[in-house]
Amino acid sequence: MTETDIGGPFRAGDRVQLTGPKGRVSTLYLEPGKRYFMHKGMIDHDTIIGVDEGSVISATDGGQYLALRPLLEDIVMSMPRGAAIIYPKDAAAILAKADIRPGARVIEAGVGSGALSLWILRMLGGTGSLTSFERREEFAQVAEGNVVSVMGEKPENWNLVLGDLAEALPEQHADGTADRAVLDMLAPWECLDVVADALKPGGVLLCYVATVTQLSRVAEAIRATGLFTDPSADETMVRGWHVEGLAVRPDHRMIAHTGFLLTARRLADGAILPNLKRRASKSDFSDEDVEIWTPGSLGDRQVSDKVLRKRARLAQRGAAITAEKGRDQAPDAAGATDAPATSTETEGESE
Repeated sequence: MTETDIGGPFRAGDRVQLTGPKGRVSTLYLEPGKRYFMHKGMIDHDTIIGVDEGSVISATDGGQYLALRPLLEDIVMSMPRGAAIIYPKDAAAILAKADIRPGARVIEAGVGSGALSLWILRMLGGTGSLTSFERREEFAQVAEGNVVSVMGEKPENWNLVLGDLAEALPEQHADGTADRAVLDMLAPWECLDVVADALKPGGVLLCYVATVTQLSRVAEAIRATGLFTDPSADETMVRGWHVEGLAVRPDHRMIAHTGFLLTARRLADGAILPNLKRRASKSDFSDEDVEIWTPGSLGDRQVSDKVLRKRARLAQRGAAITAEKGRDQAPDAAGATDAPATSTETEGESE
C-alpha cells in the first residue's frame, strides 16, 4: 500500500475519522471484528468497512457519525509526538517560502515528530530527496513511525540520519549539492557554515525559530557570514470564522504565534552583497545580551523517557498496521480484508 491508494470504500487497516453529533472527532484504525465504544453506544468496525467515504454511520445509541479518511492536516495534529510539531499553517508557509518542489534536494534539521517531513515528502512526490537530521533517537523513532503510517512505507527518497547536523551533514551532502535547507532547531546559527557549504548558489535557507531573541541572533549570524542575501522574517497567524446565515464573525479562538520563519538565499562563491542604505539605529548587541533569553538558558520543556517510549510504540504500531494493509492488498492477495489494526482513537475505546 502506498499513499497514492486513496479513495474508494473503506478497507481493513484504513485510518478513519468519525465526527459525532457535537462535532467531536475521533480517529481509529479499522480492524474486522472490533468495536469502537463512545460515551454512549458503540460502532462495529465491520459496519464501516466496505462503505463509501463520506457515509454516515449509526451507533447503537442512535447517534450519527460522519466517516471520512483524515486529511494530512488532521493526521499531523493528532499523531503521536516526541517533540512539538510544526503546525500546518507554518508547514504551508515553509513549502511556499522555501519553494520546495518535485525534484528538489532538501535538508531538514530537527525532525521532531515528523510532521514537516510528511509535508515535504508530499511536495516532493517521490522525486528529489529529503535528508532529515535528528539528534535524539527517541524522536527519530517517533518520526519514522509516523511517516510510515501515513505513506505506507518508508519513502525511498527519505534519508533519516541520527546525529548532529554540523557533524553529519558533510558526510551526507557534498558541497553545493543541496537546493533547500530547513532548520528547526534551538541554535541554527551554530550550523550556518556547514549548511552554506552544502547549498547550491541560489539555494534557500529557511530557519524556524520560536522566540524573538532567536530570530534576532540567527538573522545577525546570517548577515555576518557574508554568504547569504539579507534575511527576511515573518510569522503566520490563522483566524477561523463562524459562518452561519447572517451570523458571520471571527472565531473566539485562533492559532496565533507559533514561530518565526526567516529566509535567505545562498550567494555565489566570492560574491559580495551590495550594501543597503539604512537609517542609523542602535542595533549593536553582544552574544551575552541575547544568551540569557534563549530557550537554552530559560530551560527547554522536556518530555520524559517513559512518555517518549510510549509515543514511539504508538507511531510504530500505526506504521505496522499500514504496512500489513499494504501486504494484504498486493495484487496476488486482492480481496483480502484481514489487517491487524489497533485503534488509536482520540476518544473512546475499541475491543
